[in-house]
Amino acid sequence: MPKPSELSKSASQNDCNDCNDADAIRPTRLGSPKAGPTQDVGPSDEPPSEAPVVDDRPDYSVFTTWEKRAIVLGVAIGAFFSPLTAQIYLPALNTLAADLDVSISRINLTVTTYMIFQGITPMFIGSFADSTGRRPAYCICFVVYIAANIGCALAPNYAALLVLRMLQSAGSSTTVALCQAVVADVVTSAERGQYVGFTALPILLAPAIGPVLGGVLSQFLGWRWIFWVLAIMAGFVFILYAFFIPETCRNIVGDGSIRPHLMYRTLWQICKDAWRKRRAARSDASGGVALQVTPSHASTKRSVHMKKFNVFKSLTILFEKEIFILLSYSSIVFAGFYCVATSLPTQLHEHYGLDDVKVGLMFLPFAGGSTIAALVNGKLINWNYRRHCKIQGVPFERKKEQDLVGFPIERARLEIGGPMLLFASAILLAWGWALQYRAHLAVLCVLLFLLGWGLIGFSNTTNVLLVDINPKNAGAATASNNLTRCLVGAAATAVIGPMINGIGAGWSFTILGALYVIGLPALYLIMRHGVRWRKEKEARKSARKARKNGGIVEEKN
Repeated sequence: MPKPSELSKSASQNDCNDCNDADAIRPTRLGSPKAGPTQDVGPSDEPPSEAPVVDDRPDYSVFTTWEKRAIVLGVAIGAFFSPLTAQIYLPALNTLAADLDVSISRINLTVTTYMIFQGITPMFIGSFADSTGRRPAYCICFVVYIAANIGCALAPNYAALLVLRMLQSAGSSTTVALCQAVVADVVTSAERGQYVGFTALPILLAPAIGPVLGGVLSQFLGWRWIFWVLAIMAGFVFILYAFFIPETCRNIVGDGSIRPHLMYRTLWQICKDAWRKRRAARSDASGGVALQVTPSHASTKRSVHMKKFNVFKSLTILFEKEIFILLSYSSIVFAGFYCVATSLPTQLHEHYGLDDVKVGLMFLPFAGGSTIAALVNGKLINWNYRRHCKIQGVPFERKKEQDLVGFPIERARLEIGGPMLLFASAILLAWGWALQYRAHLAVLCVLLFLLGWGLIGFSNTTNVLLVDINPKNAGAATASNNLTRCLVGAAATAVIGPMINGIGAGWSFTILGALYVIGLPALYLIMRHGVRWRKEKEARKSARKARKNGGIVEEKN
């Protein structure tokens, strides 16, 4: 009588012979709901887990690794405009106030209103992108942004600048949400950590390039050239997007294998299609074998299929229990960054006598710390994810999206972000007292470097977790994140100046650091109850779907 292991081997070979593709048999994740059937080999003393299982699901995305890297890098460059527009403006605040004959407080109001619109606008465009596609949303954003920059460059007075800055914010702010949405379209949770460096690119380079560029332009060419340069840069990137960045919304193109409608194709795809058709027509006219015009992927679906546009989706996500706690706390943390960034030009100008260019250069250490955080944090996030897969007995697979309903993804992410936040809390206290006692500029540079490492490291972790929890609504979820961060940040930028004038920089930043520590139990609640909350949310969704389907069946009857 053959052994059970031989029977199992024979059954696996028979299955492989029946498949068209020898790669169809792959190991599946433990407990995967979509796992293929295993062979019945009869009674055996061997553990059942040794029997081979079949995972016949396709990869999460048909894009190759290099294609995904190029796409994510491309959308990260687009997201660069939102923080760049905020940062490039800061060194010119003193010049703007003098040129427009208004007070610093009124000029700071243009920063506050920019941040308010930076939080509100993605609620609409993010939900729009989730339902109607990424490329139409990008088109709207860039057209509005370029027009607003031209208007700001020609603004005749303070009132016009204030209004146009709001419009400028509306055009640029959603690019951050769209960047995270595209990452969710093409990248699985298992490999998302390695793309943190790309998605963190806006946060890394904007504090470095923005203030330096803004200071140089403001001092040597005038503040209006800040907006002309932004308009030119945005126009160039918009052309690149029109030619090369494909539609990735899974509601439109699925895993990328569905050929989208003509309105969703890049100019490069349209040119290739036209070229193939011409070749096919010439071959047919000459009596040769007609060339088959095939799209780049398997499916040839061309219709426009869109979900119902829910403008309040971002608010719905925001008031889910886990998301509300996470975003409420992370917005307070990020408010510390806004307070440092907006108060730095005034403090350096008044107490150290630095001009616009030197003020811009002082933002470079923060960018350096942010760069280190992105490089190190991405590897740590992936490492901790693999560690928790091993603890849970779940095979680690990069190319297939894992069902995270019962997986402790909150622990996998926040165990990396939490220590960085504690580190940032201590540095924020030191930063306040260093400003209070006019420490040497070298001390300020070191503290800015460490602050960038801690704050941006924690921010990257929460961004990844947010997409993990809401992979199908990443645009709306990131918009919720923008809303809380920008509204709380706007309030922080409005009060940090009066706070420093009233109680000093030391106590002002001590209060912010204390808020970080007081809010730490929020992270503990998320790690402890996150899995249960997500299971309850899935149960509610299933119940609503069952009631809806039941109503449809009843109507048909």
